[in-house]
Parts: sequence; C-alpha cells; structure tokens
Amino acid sequence: MPGITHNPPPPAVDPDLLAAFQDVATATISDCLDRMPVLLGLRAFHRRGRLLGTAFTVQVRAGDNLAIHQALEQARRGDVIVVDGGGDTSRALVGDVMKAIAESRGVAGFVVDGAVRDTDAFAESDFPCYARAAIPRGPFKTGPGATNLPVSIGGWTVNPGDVVVGDADGVVTFPPALAPGLIEAVHAQVARESEVLAQIRAGRYDGRYAREAKG
Repeated sequence: MPGITHNPPPPAVDPDLLAAFQDVATATISDCLDRMPVLLGLRAFHRRGRLLGTAFTVQVRAGDNLAIHQALEQARRGDVIVVDGGGDTSRALVGDVMKAIAESRGVAGFVVDGAVRDTDAFAESDFPCYARAAIPRGPFKTGPGATNLPVSIGGWTVNPGDVVVGDADGVVTFPPALAPGLIEAVHAQVARESEVLAQIRAGRYDGRYAREAKG
C-alpha cells in the first residue's frame, strides 16, 4: 500500500496574532497584500461563521482521503485542514463523519481543493468548510499522500503554518511573519473606507475611492 509522508509540523502561531484577524474581512486582507492571496474557485458549504486558524496542509491523489484521516490524528487545536486534491471533483474527500472527527479534536475547519459530500450536515452547521464542489461518490482510502508540505490551491501556494482566514467571500492565506505589518495596513484600509462611506452617507463624496491604489 502506498504510504503517507509525514513532515514535521511548523511552529505554533501566537494566539494573539491570530486573534487580531478575527473580524477582518478577507477582501481587506487581499487588498493589503497586492490582491494576491486568494484561493480561487472555492465556496463555503457551511451555514455561517468565519474561518480562522493555521494551515495543516495535506496533499492527496485524486479522490483519495487516507492522508486526510491521518492528518486529523495529528492536527493541533486551531489548525485548518488544507487539502490539495488537485481540483478533482470525481469523488468526495470529506463528509459528515470526518466533520465530526475534526470538530471533536478542535480543528478550525476544512479547505478542500476538491469535492465534499453530506452537504446538509455542513449547511446546518457553523463548522467552516470550503470546497470546489459536492458529489455523493465516496473516496478511495489507499494513498499515497503527504502532510505538512507546500501545496497549491486555486493558483496560490499555501505553506504549513500559514494563517488561514475565511468568510462569505472566500479564503485567503498568508505567512505569520507578515501579520504585524499586515494588521497595521488593514486598520489603515478600514479607516479609509469608513471615511469614504461616511462621505457617501453625508452626500459629500468626492470620488477619492476610485483614485486610491487599494480602492
């Protein structure tokens, strides 16, 4: 049976660093990082609720979730299981049983470049799940696969330990080292947009939003 390669986990991220992004919109994060760090083609399957955590990355062969099961045994509380399924949607990689396992172990959510199933269970829950599609056909469980390695999802590279933020618009990721400068840029962007919105409400809008580089 093909094996699963387990790489060492990245250092844990300071909880206070993560908490700073609790209420930050993914659109604002993207704007402040040159509009780059977006995982294209994924949509939310859960009812509501934000995703915030650190990436526990998994790479699988198309339609096989053995490595994801093993990742759930190794993930830390607050990790997001980020799965590079190659965009294949012929078989579901995650369903209600794996959702229950993840929730019981404090996993922060799923990000799957592939398909999921049992979508009613996700739609009735606030446990974050982003994926490319849904299909009832179940997965293989034979491998191979790997954990904690750089993966490519929707045109963006996600590294183990990256900060993962998700909301109704989608998912963005970035390295923890960028967080201190990024949160300052985010606060400045929010202040600019608040000023523009106040001008609009007061009937004094001067067109500045169209002229600003991050507008």
